[in-house]
Amino acid sequence: MKRYGLLGNRSRDFLTYGGRVLTHHNAAELEFLVPVGAQVCELPRDIPNEQTLPIAQHPSMAAVRWPLNRSEFR
Repeated sequence: MKRYGLLGNRSRDFLTYGGRVLTHHNAAELEFLVPVGAQVCELPRDIPNEQTLPIAQHPSMAAVRWPLNRSEFR
């Protein structure tokens, strides 16, 4: 399964939380959730799962129901 991450527009590094790369399996959903300024890119295969964190597990996403229902957002 493909994994997608967010590249910071200035750092050009994948965005992390707690040292782990934030990921999601759906590029379109990730683009919808993320503010302007970060680019959604496919993660290289050499980043092990242990070094990633699904965005659904990020504390700021605790109130979001998964799978994502865009109609719940304004």
